[in-house]
Amino acid sequence: MTTTDPGKQPGPVLRAHGLHLAYDNRLVVEDLDLTVPPGRITAIVGANACGKSTLLRALARLLPPRQGSVELDGRALRSIPTGELAQRLGILPQTPVAPEGLTVIDLVSRGRSPHQSWWRQWSDADELAVHEALAATGLTGLADRAVDELSGGQRQRAWIAMTVAQGTPVLLLDEPTTYLDLAHQIDVLDLITDLNRRENRTVVMVLHDLNQACRYADHVIAMKSGRIVAQGPPAEVITAAAVEDIFDLRCQIATDPVSGTPLVIPMGRHHEAVPVSAD
Repeated sequence: MTTTDPGKQPGPVLRAHGLHLAYDNRLVVEDLDLTVPPGRITAIVGANACGKSTLLRALARLLPPRQGSVELDGRALRSIPTGELAQRLGILPQTPVAPEGLTVIDLVSRGRSPHQSWWRQWSDADELAVHEALAATGLTGLADRAVDELSGGQRQRAWIAMTVAQGTPVLLLDEPTTYLDLAHQIDVLDLITDLNRRENRTVVMVLHDLNQACRYADHVIAMKSGRIVAQGPPAEVITAAAVEDIFDLRCQIATDPVSGTPLVIPMGRHHEAVPVSAD
């Protein structure tokens, strides 16, 4: 679990009120209320098709709600001009695809697009933001490489670098570790933690791995059938009863020996419970 500097000012407040979300006539999220803790890392967890990514899309204004609203610092997202919103809120969707042959530095530079206009062209500040994003993600030496030539972990870091260069105080990440091997998963999650600690960015990410959610998030939101069934610190949300209810999976909860956060030990049909030390 991460910690932020208590002396830093909290970031923008992202809220949802009475949210109903649907695709065509299929209701996915119903009557949902949510306040994202500013300046913290929030992980959204739940079974497949429970509405996690749908909720994240609504928080990014990519999916208009059927009812209810999403607000940023008390302003409805729908009322915020697109350019202004893009300077305050960045999103990394699942499995983004770059145009063939696009280099890393060109991709990262696209993160500065919200700061451009006909009266404000590319500036020294933009150049600095791009190179700082490359350095923060360890990609300076790969700046001239084509994105489609990179490994999965490098490619994901390139997309995160683009959102870093965008300079938004709020980052929404949809399954940022999908398709990555374990080492690259940890690499990406460590990078996200660095951004939160160093720059006080508010992060909301959808994760499938409960143990990673517990280790890296300050706040966990558990969803089931389009509703939030629990939210709070990982130790309060991720319990054996909650995992069985949300995922229909028996488990035992131990203490992660590295982070001290909950460690979920799944139990299949052929396993019986044995005592597990919480120390």
